[in-house]
Amino acid sequence: MDGQGQPGSGSGGAGSDCDAVARAFVEYYYNTFDANRGALAALYGHTSMLSFEGHAVGGAEEIGRKLAQLPFDQGRHSICTVDCQPSPSLPGSILVFVSGNLQLAGEEHQLRFSQMFQLVPNEQGSFFVQNDIFRLNYG
Repeated sequence: MDGQGQPGSGSGGAGSDCDAVARAFVEYYYNTFDANRGALAALYGHTSMLSFEGHAVGGAEEIGRKLAQLPFDQGRHSICTVDCQPSPSLPGSILVFVSGNLQLAGEEHQLRFSQMFQLVPNEQGSFFVQNDIFRLNYG
């Protein structure tokens, strides 16, 4: 190894910070999605990309429009797993992988989904979503 990816680097130290940021982000993101989807656009920047079921859009405004135009009005996310890793290619950034279930209003069965975020630090000392990939899991 070249010394950059030491075993156990996901626990303790920076890994704990990564985990805390990822969990706080995931809680905020899905609570906001379920209560006020339009407010999610503020989490993205002008260089952000969203791929939702294979349809890609870029920039906070377009991403906000895409999320607002999803073909359902109400849903409730329940999160099963949250995994994260620091991303050394963009210092301070974090990759977050989420799996969970989405219960749509009026539907009997939950939909399983996976979503990946790349959180990048901003000038305000917080993070914005640079990349977001969402897929329903069938089968």
